[in-house]
Amino acid sequence: MNLLRAILLLIVFITPIKANTIYDIIKIPNLEIYEINTKNKLKYFYAASPFRLGTKKNIVCSNPKKKDLERKYKIIYKNLSKYSKNYLKKINLKYIVMCENLSISELYTAGIPDNIMKTLILDIKFNEDYFERVIHHEVFHIINLQYKEIFNDEEWIKFNNSKFKYAECSTCTKKIRLDTYDNTKGFFTEYSMSTAQEDMAEVYSHMIFLNKEKINQIRKLDPILNNKISYIENMIKKIDNSFTF
Repeated sequence: MNLLRAILLLIVFITPIKANTIYDIIKIPNLEIYEINTKNKLKYFYAASPFRLGTKKNIVCSNPKKKDLERKYKIIYKNLSKYSKNYLKKINLKYIVMCENLSISELYTAGIPDNIMKTLILDIKFNEDYFERVIHHEVFHIINLQYKEIFNDEEWIKFNNSKFKYAECSTCTKKIRLDTYDNTKGFFTEYSMSTAQEDMAEVYSHMIFLNKEKINQIRKLDPILNNKISYIENMIKKIDNSFTF
C-alpha cells in the first residue's frame, strides 16, 4: 500500500516539476516538453494551457489541440532540421515553443523571437499557405537580434529605388500580405515593403524556401533583389561560413 501511494504521489508531482524547470529556463509558464532529443539539439515545448508574457502581460497564446500539434510539429521539425547544431548555437536559438492564436497587444503574429532566452514562439495556427516559409522568417529575426551590428538598415535601404520609403514600423502600415509576387520588382511580398528588417526576413525566408533554380531566375530578372540576396548571403557567411541556402 505504501509503495502504491508513493507511485501515485510521483505521478501527481512530476508534471509541475517539469513545468517549473522549463519556466526557470525560458521564463514562459504552462509549458510541457514535446520533444527534446533532436539531432540538432533544438528542444520543443508546447503550451499545456494558455499563457501571458511581458511586463504588461500583453503577449498571449493558447494551448493547441493534440492533433494540430502533432501535424504542425512534423512541419516545424522538417524545416528547422535544415539548421545544424553549430549554426543554431551561433544564432542563439535553442528552444521552440508551440502554441496557437499568438498575439502581442491584441495583434496576431506568426512568431515571437527572443535571442536572449534562445527561444522562438510559433503560432501553429498561422495561415497554412505561408506557415513553412514564416518559420524561416522568424528564424531570421533571431539572427538579426543576435547580430544587429552585421545587418545594417541604411545599407539595405540603398538597394531600393530612391523614391521608395519604408514605414516607421511593421504595424504602422497596411502592407501585410504574404503571398509571393509573380513580378517581384525589388520585393518578394507586400509585407517586404513594411520595414527594412521585415524585408530582410522575407528575403531570407524565400532564399530558404524556394528552390535554387527559382532564386537564380529571380536574380537574373530583378537586379534589386539580386543585390538583396547577395547581401543576405554575405552576412550569413560572416556568422557561419559553412551554411548553404
